[in-house]
Amino acid sequence: MKYVKLLSASIALSAMLGTSVHARTLVINSDASDPAPKEAWAEIVDRFEKANPEIEVKYNLYDHESYKTTIRNWLVTSPPDVVFWYAGNRMKTFVDRGLFEDVSDIWKDNNMVQDFASAAPAMTVDGKQYGVPYTYYQWGIYYRKDIFDKHGIAEPKTWDELKAASAKLKENDVTPFTIGTKYLWTAAGWFDYLNLRTNGLDFHIQLMDGKVPYTDDRVKKTFENWAELVEPGYFLKNHASYSWQEAQPFLYNGQAAMYLMGNFITPNFPEELDGKMGFFQFPVIDPAVGMAEDAPMDTLHIPSKAKNKDDARLFLEFVAQAENQQLINELLLQIPTNSKAKAKSDPFLDKGVAMLAASDGTAQFYDRDTDPAMAKEGMKGFQEFMVHPDRIEKILERLEKTRARTFK
Repeated sequence: MKYVKLLSASIALSAMLGTSVHARTLVINSDASDPAPKEAWAEIVDRFEKANPEIEVKYNLYDHESYKTTIRNWLVTSPPDVVFWYAGNRMKTFVDRGLFEDVSDIWKDNNMVQDFASAAPAMTVDGKQYGVPYTYYQWGIYYRKDIFDKHGIAEPKTWDELKAASAKLKENDVTPFTIGTKYLWTAAGWFDYLNLRTNGLDFHIQLMDGKVPYTDDRVKKTFENWAELVEPGYFLKNHASYSWQEAQPFLYNGQAAMYLMGNFITPNFPEELDGKMGFFQFPVIDPAVGMAEDAPMDTLHIPSKAKNKDDARLFLEFVAQAENQQLINELLLQIPTNSKAKAKSDPFLDKGVAMLAASDGTAQFYDRDTDPAMAKEGMKGFQEFMVHPDRIEKILERLEKTRARTFK
């Protein structure tokens, strides 16, 4: 009897040890640090672990800005198994350096070429796919409808109407546009839209690809239009001191009326502003120029030096599934990249989906579309212009030197 008990204990201990030996760990590094993304990915990780009980997920969360810097170190030295990143040139930079794994097999085995047809070009380099996208979203101008109504302002459809609305708001001691340029990329959103509306998508992409000088008269025209908002003081004072999050309260407390931003801002709207927030498409500047939009895509990738690529592939396949894409994007209030997943019915998303469907094409975003070295200097220049518009000639000359050096 004593022997039986000892044997049973031994078998139980062996089972426990066997389980621990064979349990697998999947390491994921993420920058999804805002409240809505945190909730979405906590749910996805929980679902994945329940579906794969032999896998333990170690989910490391970082703030956006530090992540952009440290990912370059991880990928070269000791990377996790999965990283969050972005489509377009931001992805291609790591692909060209051999730092992202080819996952074309995932696309083929899961019918993704068909289900992710609209996303495929931004995920493809030389005919191969290097990650799985999970969301994209519209950009545009979010505004306080109650403030517009108070001052008799209609949604601007044209550049002249936007300038007139800005002038009226400023006359009434309301800052027309809040913005925080401390981390530079928000200024790039303004450059993108002004250049897209002034010169069109084809020109914009040529500029992003380094094929057009920054001293070109067409680029100068973009900045001339921008100056029509900068010089009268239509942007938040001291914006270089604020992050994009720190610039939001000015919109919510009524000190500012508009914010050019991506739809990821909408989960942050305070409950007391329900029904008071609106959205409109960036207005027409030149009627002869098509209405292209920024529609950035967020993605997951497997580093080439990852230790657990098999489970990383399982996780990417899991995230690609329509039901999981739908869950993620319902919480993010964004648009799934899987065509079989439905976007949540929401006033802002409904407008965004319709706007992107009717657009004349989409760009990823300035720092995702151009070379990282060019993006870094370009965004510094944009911020400097917004503070010192009189320096435009020197700024463009400096950017042109960077372009010539980067794209030689």
